[in-house]
Amino acid sequence: MDWGGPSFVVAIIALSMGGWLINNWIRAKHGYALEDEWGGKTERTDSAETKRLRQENRQLHEKLDAMQDRMIVLEKIVTDRGYSLSEEIEALRDTGNGVPLDIGKKEQV
Repeated sequence: MDWGGPSFVVAIIALSMGGWLINNWIRAKHGYALEDEWGGKTERTDSAETKRLRQENRQLHEKLDAMQDRMIVLEKIVTDRGYSLSEEIEALRDTGNGVPLDIGKKEQV
């Protein structure tokens, strides 16, 4: 191979351009700013579809955060040692301090 001929220079230029194109393709695929031939950056412009998806994603994250907060409150209620409402009701019925509920019984005349 002739290292001083024009074919070697053309091959180096072709490899450099190919590497630059592959680099920009990968950056565009992953959403990074693109680099032009002078080293400057070109930011991506969001399409209407991308903006809508970002807004929907933000709304879903807000809903998820609200649901997580509610779940934390429910877990605290359920795991709280004082959460024995039915036991407290039964204790009141047993002591006679509470008002007896005769829901299922009819008055006998």
